[in-house]
Amino acid sequence: MHFKNILWENDKVIILDQRCLPEKEVYHTYQSAEEIARSIRDMEIRGAPAIGIAGAYGMALAAQNYPGNSFQEFCETLDQAVKILAASRPTAVNLKWSLARIQRIYHSSQGQDISVIQKKILEEAHQILSEDKDLCEKIGRIGASELESGVNVLTYCNTGALATGGWGTALAVFYYAVADKKKIHVYVPETRPYLQGARLTSWELDKNKIPHTLITDNMCAFLMKKKEIHSVWVGADRIVANGDVANKVGTYALALLAKYHQIPFYVAAPYSTIDMEISSGQEIPIEERPALEMKSIQGKMIAPEETPVWNPAFDITPHDLITAIVTEKGFAYPSFYQSLKELYRV
Repeated sequence: MHFKNILWENDKVIILDQRCLPEKEVYHTYQSAEEIARSIRDMEIRGAPAIGIAGAYGMALAAQNYPGNSFQEFCETLDQAVKILAASRPTAVNLKWSLARIQRIYHSSQGQDISVIQKKILEEAHQILSEDKDLCEKIGRIGASELESGVNVLTYCNTGALATGGWGTALAVFYYAVADKKKIHVYVPETRPYLQGARLTSWELDKNKIPHTLITDNMCAFLMKKKEIHSVWVGADRIVANGDVANKVGTYALALLAKYHQIPFYVAAPYSTIDMEISSGQEIPIEERPALEMKSIQGKMIAPEETPVWNPAFDITPHDLITAIVTEKGFAYPSFYQSLKELYRV
């Protein structure tokens, strides 16, 4: 992989602006939690694991920027940073998960010097990034074992290195399959309205020399009917206890198409994406994005300014449309509630 989407350098956070891809690679440097929250909200950085990592580093900045020595005031300042970061994007549970990890660090450190706690928070943020790299590798290797050489696969949105701290989730499956000398061909829907498939996934696959073909979102049904697709692989922004999955809007439609055409449908995600506290997908908050993102492409208007817009960023794929969930612990199969509990012993 020839790039990093987020890194900590000289006590600052550097983020690759994914809005500029594939035309150019632009990096921004940030020094506060508020700036990180804006970067997440504006989709400079996106992908459930990646925004979880960004949130952790946002907390490291908030801790580093605290000038006093009062433990209570320090905690209050950081708790406010948690609220700001958590509000940036509500659907992906990884952000909430990483913020909770940082909160546990400082809330359990009473009596220690602020400088010591600041160091512990930064170390935890580094650990979250390092863990995600490891999780991506495990998911990739486990998922790749399911692929035979010579297959055509379909993915959606972007689930690669741009969306994680490592090689990705669903895309990592393809990377490790190719590393195992398997021949695969990836079909990439453009993923309207933000074009993560066209702009980001195609860019990643091209950089890594993975054979692929870009299609529009409304070509998927015809492609499946022609029996060109052997399996579908997507990521997730939240997986709940019964196996329902929140992912980029359009995932539900792909799952319905796969079911009709009897094509296996896999979801690849780490444990940080699994939310066993929620029983079904009906309870997942669905973020709605600004109307302008649908009415324009790269700053050019494609619809009348006064046209009303409904722009949910995610939809819910019911568990009965999913063949298996691929995690770093292995495959979870229906019933997902039981298999997820067994995998994670919760």
